[in-house]
Amino acid sequence: MKSEEILLLTSREVQSLLTLEECIGAVERAFRAYGEGTAVPPAVLSMHTEGGGFHIKTGLLELHRPYFAAKVNGNFPENGSRFGLPTIQGVIVLCDARNGTPLAVMDSRDITALRTAAATAVAAKFLAREDSRTATICGCGSQGRIQLRALLLVRHLQNVFAYDKDEEKALRFAREIASDLKISVTPTADLSAAVRRSDICVTCTPSRQPLLGPNDVSSGTFIAAVGADNPLKQELHPSLMARSKVVCDILEQCTMMGDLHHALDAGVVTRANVHAELGEVVAGRKQGRESEEEIIIFDSTGMALQDVAAAAVLYEKADKQGRGVRLNFAA
Repeated sequence: MKSEEILLLTSREVQSLLTLEECIGAVERAFRAYGEGTAVPPAVLSMHTEGGGFHIKTGLLELHRPYFAAKVNGNFPENGSRFGLPTIQGVIVLCDARNGTPLAVMDSRDITALRTAAATAVAAKFLAREDSRTATICGCGSQGRIQLRALLLVRHLQNVFAYDKDEEKALRFAREIASDLKISVTPTADLSAAVRRSDICVTCTPSRQPLLGPNDVSSGTFIAAVGADNPLKQELHPSLMARSKVVCDILEQCTMMGDLHHALDAGVVTRANVHAELGEVVAGRKQGRESEEEIIIFDSTGMALQDVAAAAVLYEKADKQGRGVRLNFAA
C-alpha cells in the first residue's frame, strides 16, 4: 500500500478477515508483552452522557513493526430497544508508531467483541481448571455468544447454562447456540443455582448492581467479569471479590472502572489484595491457579493493547489480500 494511502475497513471486512483463533493468539501475545514490560501502559479517557457514554483507549505495541492504535467507542445499552442500533459503535485508527503515519481506519464493533472474548479465553487458559466442563453465560447478547465460542477454544465444555434478565433472549440463545455448536445449552431463570453448578462463569451485562454474591459461587470456579467497563457498572458483590483471588487486565484501570473499584470503595479489599495482572500470569511472573479449590475472578475492563494487537492482525491481512477501500486524504 502506498505510504499516503489509508485503508478503510468496514464491519464486513472485519467479520470476513479476523478470526477468533487469530484474535486469541494476538491478545495473548499482547498480554505477554505487557507482563514482560516490553509494552508501555495503555491509556483510557471516558466521558458519560445521558443513556451511555464514550471512551477513548490508546496503546502502543511492537509487533512486526511498531503500531499505535486509538479506539473511540460509544456504549449505549438501550440502543437496541430505543433506536434499533448496536450497543457499541465506534472506530479504530491504526498508525505506524515509527513516524505517525495513519495506516487504517476500521469499524470497532466486531473487533471490540472479538478481543474482549479473546481476553476471557486467555484468562481461562491460565486461570480456569483444566477439567472445567460446565459454564454459565450471564448475558445472552452478541457478546455472550462470542464469549462462549472463545471458551470452547481453550476448555472442553460439555454443558452450558444461559441466563439473561430477558428470559426470551436466554431461550433464543440456548436454542441457536445448541444447534450451531452442538453443545448442551440450558436456559435458566436461576442464575445462582446455575453458577453453583458451574466451573466457569462469564458475566457480560450492563448491570449497575451486583448479580453474584459470595454464596452464589462454588469453590474452584473461574469468573470472567466483563461488563463493568465504566465506573457506574457492577456485576459482582464486593464480598465475592474479597473471598476470591483477583486478577485484573490492567490494575490502574480496574481501580477506576472495574468490579474491583466497587470492592475498593466498599473497603473490603485493597490494591495489595489483587493477586496479579493477567499479563504477569501469561509472562510467568506470577502464578495463575494454585489450587483446585480457589475461586479466581478475572476483572476485565478492556485493555487498549488488545485493540492494537487485533487491529494490526486485521490490517496486515487486509493489506496483503488487497481488501478494503484505499483513501488518500492528501489528494
